[in-house]
Amino acid sequence: MMFGLGKSKGGSAAGGHDPWKGRLAFGAIVLVSAYFAIQLVVSLQTLWLLIFGAIVVAVILRALADPLVRFLRLPDPLAVFLSMLIVIGVLAGLLALFGAQISEQVTTLIAIVPLGWAQVQTWIEAQPYAAQVFEQLQNLGSRAGEALQFAQKFAIGMAAGITTMVLVVVAGVFLAIEPAKSREGLLSVFPMDRRDRLREVLNSCGKALKGWLKAQLFSMVLVGTLTGIGLAIIGVPSALGLGLLTGLSQFVPIVGPIVSTIPSVLVGATQGWHTAVLAVVVHIVISQLESNFITPLVQKNVANLPVVLGIFAVVGIGTLFGPLGVLFATPIALVLHTIVTMLYRQDVLGDPDAKAPGER
Repeated sequence: MMFGLGKSKGGSAAGGHDPWKGRLAFGAIVLVSAYFAIQLVVSLQTLWLLIFGAIVVAVILRALADPLVRFLRLPDPLAVFLSMLIVIGVLAGLLALFGAQISEQVTTLIAIVPLGWAQVQTWIEAQPYAAQVFEQLQNLGSRAGEALQFAQKFAIGMAAGITTMVLVVVAGVFLAIEPAKSREGLLSVFPMDRRDRLREVLNSCGKALKGWLKAQLFSMVLVGTLTGIGLAIIGVPSALGLGLLTGLSQFVPIVGPIVSTIPSVLVGATQGWHTAVLAVVVHIVISQLESNFITPLVQKNVANLPVVLGIFAVVGIGTLFGPLGVLFATPIALVLHTIVTMLYRQDVLGDPDAKAPGER
């Protein structure tokens, strides 16, 4: 019969088996499984981000430990321990050298930014059509106040989550000590004939993360230093604190550099409109240097991510997972990009030009 719904030889009448029932059952299982998988991702979103944070910690420590293992022939636990000491020593040294200045400038910065905002409002009021513009600024100011309240709540939440972050670091240390064991444990749930390829994919993801983190750290230090020097030259107060803020914001591509410009402009406004304009110019010039010279230089032969994917990652992952999602959006997108390239474009589509970020 038409569409296979009637009785036929070897069909449901002969064998008592209806193929459509099996297909419907399989489709229902797939839909239900997909639903629960999505619910699992959403309900445990913080857990996934913390797991990914532990992986990032492990990648950082392995980036320092691998040369010690390779050249000094140290065992992995000792190499990871020395890597931790290196990180702690660098942070302690920076705090000893610049901690007092940074603390003082950050305190000054918090006090100056509202004054800069008031100065900008005064300039706007003196201009034609100021009423309409000022009304929009008032709305923006109220939203800024809401954002400040959110930032305060976020800071309190972060302070309350110090114990959780310690657990993330501890988990990252154990991952760094025995990365192969953790990788093989994950692979053990997959079929034997797929493990070699999946092992290659996971190794490429690790290389992609390591390369991206190295490039990002170099870019953060260089951009933060150049911004601090540039703002100091044009006479912006708390240039060191603003440079530190700009450098840290580089960890979140696209969004971070734009957001970090606002405090510089507001602080510059306290010195006059010309200083505020020069602060914008400093950020634009350094942004152009970063995108056209610094990024191509530091990311040559290491993992990078297409700009469009980076933008969508920040928006999409940030919407799904919140502030922590924005923080980890780019490395998560980099890992997903590597997996899709290798398992879909290479293996399924057979694209000879497809090259994952972590492949050499």
